[in-house]
Amino acid sequence: MPPLLSLHRPTLSALTLALSAALAATAHAAPADKPTTLDAVNVTAADATAQARAALKRVPGAGNVIDLGKAEGRLAGSADVLAYQPGISAQSPGNEGARISIRGSGINRGPGAHASGIAVSLDGLPLSGPGGTPYELLEPLWLSRVEVLRGANGIERGALALGGAINYISRSGRDSPGLELQYEAGSRGYQKRGVGYGGVAGAVDYYLAYTDTEYDGYQYHAAGDGKGAMANVGWQITPQLETRFFLRYRETNHETPGRLTRDQIRHDPRAANPANLAIDARRPQPGSTWLGNMTTLQIDDDSSLQAGLVYHHYPMDLNESLYRQQLDYTNLNATLDYRRRHTLFGRDSVTTLGLRVTHDLDADVRETLRFASNGYPAGTHTRDFSHHGTDSTLHLGNDLALSDTLRLQTGLALINTRRDVRVTWPATPERLSRNDWDYAPRLGFTWQQSAATQWFGNLSRSVEPAHPWSMIWGSNLTFAPGNGASSGRQRAPVDLENQTATTLELGARGDSTLGHWELTGYYAQVRHELLTVEVLPVPNLFVAENNASPTLHRGIEAGLDSTLWDGAAGQLTLRQAYTFSDFRYRDDARYGSNRLPGLPRHYYQAELRYGHPTGWYAALNTEAASKMAVDYANSFWADSRAIFGTRVGFDAPGGRWQAWAEVRNLGDRHYAATVTPGYNDAGKDVARSTPGEGRSVYAGVRWRFD
Repeated sequence: MPPLLSLHRPTLSALTLALSAALAATAHAAPADKPTTLDAVNVTAADATAQARAALKRVPGAGNVIDLGKAEGRLAGSADVLAYQPGISAQSPGNEGARISIRGSGINRGPGAHASGIAVSLDGLPLSGPGGTPYELLEPLWLSRVEVLRGANGIERGALALGGAINYISRSGRDSPGLELQYEAGSRGYQKRGVGYGGVAGAVDYYLAYTDTEYDGYQYHAAGDGKGAMANVGWQITPQLETRFFLRYRETNHETPGRLTRDQIRHDPRAANPANLAIDARRPQPGSTWLGNMTTLQIDDDSSLQAGLVYHHYPMDLNESLYRQQLDYTNLNATLDYRRRHTLFGRDSVTTLGLRVTHDLDADVRETLRFASNGYPAGTHTRDFSHHGTDSTLHLGNDLALSDTLRLQTGLALINTRRDVRVTWPATPERLSRNDWDYAPRLGFTWQQSAATQWFGNLSRSVEPAHPWSMIWGSNLTFAPGNGASSGRQRAPVDLENQTATTLELGARGDSTLGHWELTGYYAQVRHELLTVEVLPVPNLFVAENNASPTLHRGIEAGLDSTLWDGAAGQLTLRQAYTFSDFRYRDDARYGSNRLPGLPRHYYQAELRYGHPTGWYAALNTEAASKMAVDYANSFWADSRAIFGTRVGFDAPGGRWQAWAEVRNLGDRHYAATVTPGYNDAGKDVARSTPGEGRSVYAGVRWRFD
């Protein structure tokens, strides 16, 4: 056997040098004639959510701000956090690996895999890396709020993906002082316990928390558990300088019950796929560590500089096929953002310049047989392979006040993507190494028509590089017979192009007699869309990702929060979210203008809530979705659904304690929550869907002590 070649790993991009030069030039620029004061760097968290919503109004596009301090009901994972939000689809397959999609991003990525199409951050620091977004650190009880910038609106954060950006904001000692205990329990063995403690001591604030979770799962062979801790410590060194340290550590483990046919979901949705049972499919994640720092310097009244650095180690032990794959992932991610208020052409202006780098220090895999096969015992070494990447984004933006009511926003982002993928054992020379540059311009506006109505719009380009791991995991280049236990396994990566899209977005938001409302429409022409298809099922699982022919993504996102009645006896409110999604090919040679499988065309959520001044409340909610295709040929469809739920609770005056109980899916409706598509099922009912949760009862209580 030839000796192993030295493995080249991508290095940090020269974009860092470009940013340094640009910052130096900007720092020595002459001050504006009429400077205005920047928003304060160190704000109390009591009004942080209000400030986040005010900041959203300055964005020439759609977004969401979710206040978890006011959350009611179960908070098991991201699907619960992102519920009732226009433009966001978040469905759980029965564990924490929720499929989250915005505007069709990652439309058919299998649930449980690293998510695609959305740049996810924790406290402004990158969680998403070249390999996608892991999910185990997104514990809801650790969060204060969530900020979402849909589509190309995430460019200011260096987020260029089709779906945009999600920023999960941790609790701190300023918004969660004192001791807090929380307990949730419910159907099928679900339990969650949490404790948190926060406070302020002079110039330092701190928040520490621990949670653990366990559940049996809706399907058979779907049990799981998780436990972890977090810390958020901030230090106001001087009035102009603040630094903040973050730590998250969490372990998770869950069984994988597999996908079902439509007939099984209709009549026996709690069943497990027999192939998954036969191999005892499961996904242990032995412990993910995320260490970060964000430091902010208020240079003067008009300019600030913010720098962030993250170390992220997240090993995985995948036992979901006939092979055991032990992954060792380590990322080093960084951000640098400069912001200055000045005058331009005699008008108020804000210029931003930023750098976002996500870099794989390690992304290596060891593969062995889980069971004896073809004369080879369990544990036989089959392959070693690696899939490294670096994504660097330099972004420049300007917000110019053309008048008191009209603002123009311009921006340009440059992205450098590096990929290095190869099988290192058995040694093969078929290595993929590429270095690509791309760009993403942006032009947008906001027009405050009146105090109650704002119009917005933008024309933007998005760029999403392929994950390095998808270049090898879905390869059709395999070792020939005669290569021992490695025969039939992927020997070489396949090349994938960056997915790009040009999107036009128009919308409006405001307040009226009906309540607070928003309405957005978008039209995106996508090239080289990265689409996933299941070629072979478990136990010989083979899921490939490919560049598609041109596709079209268009849709409407609408939200309305109304106060129907407000009096001495209480308040009656109604919140509604509707998302229309039309994702399809553009004259594909094989599939014509077929719809892309994986998401329903119509999706509606609503909740009617009555609250009494004493703290008691009751709510009714509903979720409705149209049918969705399960293959690219559109030969078979998962059923539509309409489910209902109810919740009652009590919030003690002063917030000392809260208690709630809820019933989900009152009618025990059987439906598919997610779909992992195939090419063409020829009208056959193939096991491609994971069932949504049936009728379930949950209750919880939270105590706060100063």
